[in-house]
Amino acid sequence: MTAELNDRLLFDAGFIKMVERTASLDDQLITRTVVTHLGAVVVVPVTTSGHAILIRQFRLAANAWVTELPAGKRDVDGEPAKETARRELAEECGVAASKLIRLCHFLNSPGFTDESTEIFLALGLTSVPRSPQSPEEAAADVVSVRLDRVYELVASGALIDGKSIIGLTIARDFLATPNGVAAAKGVSDSLVEPPLALPR
Repeated sequence: MTAELNDRLLFDAGFIKMVERTASLDDQLITRTVVTHLGAVVVVPVTTSGHAILIRQFRLAANAWVTELPAGKRDVDGEPAKETARRELAEECGVAASKLIRLCHFLNSPGFTDESTEIFLALGLTSVPRSPQSPEEAAADVVSVRLDRVYELVASGALIDGKSIIGLTIARDFLATPNGVAAAKGVSDSLVEPPLALPR
């Protein structure tokens, strides 16, 4: 069941907007401040050796260097999510994939925003030129983590980015299923693997 929404614009920052949203729920009028978002994609590039490729970049909002999966906003009109994923993977990591598999989508924080994210698994990896789109991306390092150490890295606090924790966990579990084994069968990589970001 969905409600009929009425939005009043409070602030427009381009890819995000803040609105006062009103709807009727069980004959009661509710009003909330909501951040609207274009949506995003996350890519989990996994090598045949079982390493996931990530970037370590400075995040101004957190005032910290964060190790995370390549990801980006769906800010190109009419661009399918899978093409956004291919573009972000190349721009941020300098990697192309022969196979992209949609794993899931999730709501980032539905208590205050309508942002939703689609996660793609990338297999059959090849090196391509990077084309960073921001100073943070230009300064970022491309790194890798062992997929079989995801839970340990999360528990230790070495991985703290939410979308990356979801993506790595889902990818790890999918690749252990019959469908995941079949998807990875026969793929090969043509790239030099980035250094491990975290201890062996």
